[in-house]
Amino acid sequence: MTGKDAEAKARPGVALDAQAALALLATMWRIRVFEERVGVLKRADEVYGLMHLSVGQEGVAAAICSQLDVADSVYSGHRAHGHAIAKGAPLNRIMAELMGRSDGLCRGFGGSMHLVDVEHGLMGATGVVGGNIPLALGSALATRLRGGKEVAVVFFGDGAVQAGHFNESINLASLWGLPVILVCENNGFAEFTPRSAHTNVERVSDVVAPYGLMRETVDGNDVAAVWEAFGRFLELARRGEGPLLLECLTYRLRGHYEGDPTQYREALAATEWQQRDPITRLARHGTAAGWFDAEDLERAEREARTEVEAAVGFARLSPYPDVELLEELVYAGRRKP
Repeated sequence: MTGKDAEAKARPGVALDAQAALALLATMWRIRVFEERVGVLKRADEVYGLMHLSVGQEGVAAAICSQLDVADSVYSGHRAHGHAIAKGAPLNRIMAELMGRSDGLCRGFGGSMHLVDVEHGLMGATGVVGGNIPLALGSALATRLRGGKEVAVVFFGDGAVQAGHFNESINLASLWGLPVILVCENNGFAEFTPRSAHTNVERVSDVVAPYGLMRETVDGNDVAAVWEAFGRFLELARRGEGPLLLECLTYRLRGHYEGDPTQYREALAATEWQQRDPITRLARHGTAAGWFDAEDLERAEREARTEVEAAVGFARLSPYPDVELLEELVYAGRRKP
């Protein structure tokens, strides 16, 4: 542990309380129900393109995005639904985008892997592994040049760490002291490949050690742990003490993409991780702490299901985009006569 690491851990984070815990539970249920519904719609050919669901990883998105301001920038990858929902993007417009409808966030042209909602600070998702990391540095640099207090947060998987642009970005972010928080959702697989098959470095937080930035590894399915660790990091980033890296150990309970036969995964491991489901764990913890009761738990799930069904209805009624938009949304330079 470096001196910077010790300093970061010594500073107390904001502890999770009843109000925040109930809000996180509601957000996680919203993400879970939305994605389970998307899985059904995919099998019915009502949503288009590859769908990468984050079922089982909701705790990371909820605990992090709920602490951000609208002005803070979030960059996501190909598993973006949870981040978009937690950052405040409307469910109906996300669903419409997945269905390729004109009322979608990107008017139906972006789809699941290219969600953008600038109004709520979601600056973009991408299917390029780790391709969002240099973009997040751009937002952080712009904040530095303006003298602002906003931070940029970028989500990526452990597979992105092996990409050259990851190390280039870490180097620049550290060299320039940028207000960016890098969040690795380490679910143990780079697509279909376990981490042990593509690197000897078990923890992503160890990969960045030579650059001297503040870093920490937490249980990503323990919502309280993610909340407190990110709260500390967010305070430091706003004070100009970035960059920082938070590695969240988690597990996706579905395949890499919807329809993935998952023959590469062990049933025993999946069963173990189901017991560590972030929603179930927060429900147990919150009930034991007296934060909420059975009625609160039931209400959170019920309201999420109602909201998601309303989003499906909205998307189904939304028209497909006009073909003329293909020309309107393409930019091309015109030659001078």
